[in-house]
Amino acid sequence: MAGEIRIREDILEEMIRHARREPEMECCGLLAGRCGIITSIFPAKNALVSVTAYEIAPQELFQFFRRIREEGLQHLGHYHSHPRTENVPSPTDIAQAYYPEQAYFIVSPLGDALHPVRAFLIREGKVQELGIEIAYT
Repeated sequence: MAGEIRIREDILEEMIRHARREPEMECCGLLAGRCGIITSIFPAKNALVSVTAYEIAPQELFQFFRRIREEGLQHLGHYHSHPRTENVPSPTDIAQAYYPEQAYFIVSPLGDALHPVRAFLIREGKVQELGIEIAYT
């Protein structure tokens, strides 16, 4: 893996809990932090209520970006789950990767998943998996 993303362990755990709370649809949310370390999570509602797709409603998205700015944080990533498939970017995920500088985390809610959380950069249709480094801040 060519790159790494730093994240607090409690944020990783919250992504998994969110995915397990909503096993019948893709969960989703934003991730933020400071100095390149993800320290905050903003769980969202999946406006599509779908097991194979997600969307954060524009009003909720704007509220999150406002909070991120007010708290002096940087938007560092997005997350969503794949309830029934492997947690790698789907063709839809790749086509809708509108933030090429942010990490895309994909969570598996399945208890036997080899890697319950994986992170990717998605730029111009190309996918690069990132190593996940636990940050102790």
